[in-house]
Amino acid sequence: MRKLFRILTFVALVMLTLSASGVYALDFSFTGNFTNDNDVQLFNFSVGAPSTVTLRTWSYAGGTNAAGQVIARGGFDPILALFDSTGVRINQNDDGGLGLVPPDAVTGEYYDTYLSSSLIAGNYQVSVMQYDNFANGPNLSNGFGRDGAANINFTAALTGQTGLFWDVSPDQRDSHWAFDILNVNEATQDGGGDGSAVPEPATMLLLGSGLIGLVGYGRKKFFKK
Repeated sequence: MRKLFRILTFVALVMLTLSASGVYALDFSFTGNFTNDNDVQLFNFSVGAPSTVTLRTWSYAGGTNAAGQVIARGGFDPILALFDSTGVRINQNDDGGLGLVPPDAVTGEYYDTYLSSSLIAGNYQVSVMQYDNFANGPNLSNGFGRDGAANINFTAALTGQTGLFWDVSPDQRDSHWAFDILNVNEATQDGGGDGSAVPEPATMLLLGSGLIGLVGYGRKKFFKK
């Protein structure tokens, strides 16, 4: 019985150590709003080991994000661009498409973004933009296609409408975005902004704490006999 207690204690401590060191993966959810059509919001995240990282928006068609928050439909048509630690563009995605994201209830379009990439350990940046404000590449420093004061309401000019946040349907959307970074060690919104990160519960931390509690309870019961 004492040997079993020692084994359980060791397993629990290993789990707690891994949790504290950040080698396990978490899911992060962010929400916020744009002011202008050509706004760009940047995020930073880190990967502790080679991993498949998924970047996914929820605001065009709506749904429930990784934090369990129900996101309303009606947000603008988003784009995501992924950059490495030196600012080199790795990938970019506009529409997730059938089978990866749901259709919007009004337009029927699959315009939420779904970008899955196999990444080595390191630091990365991802940007959220509105269609068709693509990252110019090959580097983040090269800016975005709709940079500049003349493009603050470019979707109106693109669709022949007035106002902000039009998709190509054309359907006028609103300013909100919702975005998940999945299977990373840490993620933050660049510059603060009005979004918030909600990491999923650290399963290993909870399990390790539970095992510690179970071991303590078992030792108490055992030594009472």
